[in-house]
Parts: sequence; C-alpha cells; structure tokens
Amino acid sequence: MSTTTDPAPTPKARRRNGFLDLLGGRESAVAVLAAITGFYYLLVAITNCTDTETNRRGVAAVLSMEQTIHNPGTDWRAIGNGTVALVAYICIVGWEFLIAFVLLAAAIVWARALFGRAAVAGTAAKLSSLGWTMAVLLFAGGFLTVGGEWFRMWANDDVNASSAALQNFLIAAVGLILVHLPRSGEHSDIE
Repeated sequence: MSTTTDPAPTPKARRRNGFLDLLGGRESAVAVLAAITGFYYLLVAITNCTDTETNRRGVAAVLSMEQTIHNPGTDWRAIGNGTVALVAYICIVGWEFLIAFVLLAAAIVWARALFGRAAVAGTAAKLSSLGWTMAVLLFAGGFLTVGGEWFRMWANDDVNASSAALQNFLIAAVGLILVHLPRSGEHSDIE
C-alpha cells in the first residue's frame, strides 16, 4: 500500500504562511491589544492631568456620598475631606500612568518577540499580564468594588462610572485570557 505525501511548500508559500502566522497568531493579537490599551490608559491619565477639576470633583462626589441613597447603615462610610479626595485622585491617576507604561513596554517587547527575538516572548507575556492585572485591580477593585459598592457610586445620578469601569475591566480580562492561553500543544507562556 503506498502513501502519498503533500509536496513540500515552496519558499513563497513558506513566506506567506510565516506572514500569516506572524499577523494572525495569538501573540500578535496580544501585542496589538497591549499597545491599544496602553495607549488608551496613557490618554486617560493625561486627560486626568489636563482636566483635573472634572474628574477630581467626581472622585470627591463619590467619596462624600452626597448624591446617593441615604441610610444610616451606610452613610457612615462617607469621606467628605477634600484632602483625602485629592490624594485618592492622585493615586488613581498615578496608577493609570503605571498601567499605561507597563502595557506599552509589553507591546514593545511583543514587537521584538514577533520580529525575531522569540526569547523575550515570556517577558512580553509577563508584562502584559502585569498591566492587565493592574487594570483589573483599579477598575474591578477600586471603581466597582470600593467606589461602586462601598461608596454606593451606582446610586449617584451625577457621578456613576460603573459602566466605564466595567468596560475597562472586561478589556483587561480579555487581555489576561489571551495572554494566558497556551499555544496548541504547549503550556502557557507564563510559568
């Protein structure tokens, strides 16, 4: 019984498949998402520095709980001190800058990995994971949990960033899922 084998791919077919593997692979998708989200957080942080009054007032309004449903069982949580609100705002903006820098660094390292430096793919994956974990901490931990539930931001008609926080959490979650997916037949890049 004879077996037939596929003919060896031509050099042109190998180049085409290599190009498709490069641009159509999981690593390139993670690199693009890291670059886009890093740039997004950089813009958010810069905007928070150039329009400090708008978002600083929003943080103060959430912490003061003035525009929420009032109940003695939860009103004790309110923080009306303007200095505390300013410090919280500065911490949020600083954290956003850190997220941006980590994700942009990840995108640069991914580009190096995609264009010939495969040895740095593990570093790129770890930086991506760190950046998106930082985003999860800020938006799921800080905005949704602390701001949304502890300070009842969800009940504040004037300042409710819950949907924006959920959007940011979901994007970071997708990034984390992608970066932790193993290649077919391999373990995850991050060990």
